[in-house]
Amino acid sequence: MYIHLGNDVVISAQNLIAIVNIEEPLSADIQDIIDIAALDRKLITISEQDKKKALVICDDCAYISPISSHTLYKRANNYYGEV
Repeated sequence: MYIHLGNDVVISAQNLIAIVNIEEPLSADIQDIIDIAALDRKLITISEQDKKKALVICDDCAYISPISSHTLYKRANNYYGEV
């Protein structure tokens, strides 16, 4: 099964590790994850605008999505069942 993250970006649900809310204020730990992924060139920002609502962490990279973490959780829940 696949999960739509926004702007025609779709990932395999098998690669999903975590969905994290990144609306302000960000914790230092979440900011560190984003910074490390950016340094490793494994951070993909999906939205062209400044809409950053969720950080989706996968096996091979991380995505910043304009879709809320709650909505993405529901989409992932369809694949994994009751999480």
